[in-house]
Amino acid sequence: MLPMEFGVFTNMYHPKHWRDGAVRSEHQTLRNELEYIKIADRNGFKYSWSAEHHFLDEYSHLSASESFMGYALAATERIHIGSAIMNITAPVNHPARIAERVAMLDHLGDGRFEFGTGRGSSSTEVYGFGIESMDKTRELYDESLPQVVRMWAEDDYSYEGKSFSMPTRRVLPKPYTNPHPPIWVAAGSPATFEKAARLGIGVLCFTLGTPDTLAPLIEIYKKNIDKAEPVGGYVNNNIMVTGDMLCLADGDRARLLYTQNRMSYHTALVFKYLDSFPRPDGFPVWPDLPPDPTVDELRAGTNAAASCVGNPDEIARTVQKFIDVGADQLTFSSTVCDYDMDTIRESYELFGKEIIPKFDTDPVHSTTRQREAQVGASYGTR
Repeated sequence: MLPMEFGVFTNMYHPKHWRDGAVRSEHQTLRNELEYIKIADRNGFKYSWSAEHHFLDEYSHLSASESFMGYALAATERIHIGSAIMNITAPVNHPARIAERVAMLDHLGDGRFEFGTGRGSSSTEVYGFGIESMDKTRELYDESLPQVVRMWAEDDYSYEGKSFSMPTRRVLPKPYTNPHPPIWVAAGSPATFEKAARLGIGVLCFTLGTPDTLAPLIEIYKKNIDKAEPVGGYVNNNIMVTGDMLCLADGDRARLLYTQNRMSYHTALVFKYLDSFPRPDGFPVWPDLPPDPTVDELRAGTNAAASCVGNPDEIARTVQKFIDVGADQLTFSSTVCDYDMDTIRESYELFGKEIIPKFDTDPVHSTTRQREAQVGASYGTR
């Protein structure tokens, strides 16, 4: 059986019906996200991924994610904390500040930080930082990423570029992990999956569909990763897929709670804000919402987003389907819906007890395994 690793995704989703209904404040939402990561850490999940978004009311209030992730590293023991993503375009975050923050988080976590990168997926964000078009972000990303790697490697760094320039400077601190933390990129299109493979970096993606809908994209990546010319110091051969999960002993209870969790509201916000994503045919335009699934639809497996909702045996079959199409990591975003924390805790404890041991038998993270196989196991060498 091929292995599968597991993680969680935090977005600091804070919808109006929570605050208007006095369900929880923005501060309580933030604290719940941190508790979510600690629950995952205690129950054998290997990764926690934190978004960086700006100006996206309701959808994501997690703007200063580097501060959030630093706290999460201090509050956990084993789980790797990753950015999903850190926006590395120069108008949003100067590349030198990216290099500094990543290296600092790498030190704070004793090598438990994962560097997920991106260019922004919303015109609300991108235009808010003075970037004139979404297409421009591709050029900005392509310029910044290799420069961040150079800043870590070189003692006397200088650069004259299109979006930023620097006189000779030593960018500090240098990473704790030799030569640097694992690099990932957010991807949703065939071109970006191919680009990630060419650069030798992992892919962060999410699905509203079945494992089969991702298969062609994963195939593109896996066919090209062996030909990588890595932008960093080693290849991170990894596909992470984000979806939802509710694992309860009574599968029908899980499906009933899923139908009541208002996941459709969050999904509608995705397409309200993230206008770089293709809108599925027939998908409602905000403020209209997609229909919530029924228990019968979930039981029949016809609702794509509910692929990991049910009892442990049912979910294990779905996990195997993701393995079969080539995914390496499944990550769940259970705080972007209306579950209470007691339900989330129950679900993740059962998943950690019944499912993780069946699929993830290696105590070492795959990103660590790959780095050590290619460059060795040293830390803090500079």
